[in-house]
Amino acid sequence: METLYLKDCQIKEFEANVLDVTDDRFVVLDRTAFYPNSGGQPHDTGKLVCDGKEYTVIFVDKFDGKIGHEVSEAGLKAGDKVKGNIDWDRRSLFMKYHTAAHILSAIIHNETGAKISGNQIAEEKTRVDFNLEDFDRELIGSYEAKVNEIIDRNIDLVIDILPRDEALKIPSVVKLKDAFPPEIEEIRVIRIPDVDDQACGGTHVSNTAEIPHIEIFKAENKGKNNRRIYFRFS
Repeated sequence: METLYLKDCQIKEFEANVLDVTDDRFVVLDRTAFYPNSGGQPHDTGKLVCDGKEYTVIFVDKFDGKIGHEVSEAGLKAGDKVKGNIDWDRRSLFMKYHTAAHILSAIIHNETGAKISGNQIAEEKTRVDFNLEDFDRELIGSYEAKVNEIIDRNIDLVIDILPRDEALKIPSVVKLKDAFPPEIEEIRVIRIPDVDDQACGGTHVSNTAEIPHIEIFKAENKGKNNRRIYFRFS
């Protein structure tokens, strides 16, 4: 399967062939721009169109290493040619949150040395988890201001798909070395020049100017060495 979003996050429509349909509702295509539930970023929604009939895509995930598209009704079959349409309002929102999370994570790491342990993107808010023993709440306002200052720089993002050995020379990527099994020969790196280089399979904006300013509205302790910050767009 060709995963179109890995090289171009801006694809809104695409054509594909149906390879397989399970239980009349789970559709595997030979190529897709639909993002599956993964890495803290929710799945895309949208529709598949075949011979003028629309099939609403309500869920997308990886099953046995293949991206499956759950549609709202039966009718598609192997061999069908379809046109995929992404719900762009939903995708665009998640792209903005995801890139903002990378910026915030980079700032937290640079300021505190903390490692980012996870994130979860949602429509109303996003959270970032990080490993830190002491939580200096007085610094949170400065994190917010620094994220917004970077957003205002109008920085073009770069997607690089690098050979494994080359990617693992990047300091922020080498920390994740154990996350990449030996059979993975290429690593996708999202670059925000002079801000962050991070291995990531998610979707992102093309330029930081597309992101609204953020507001950090909550910070909490989640246990020993586990801190969490929530932000939303202001």
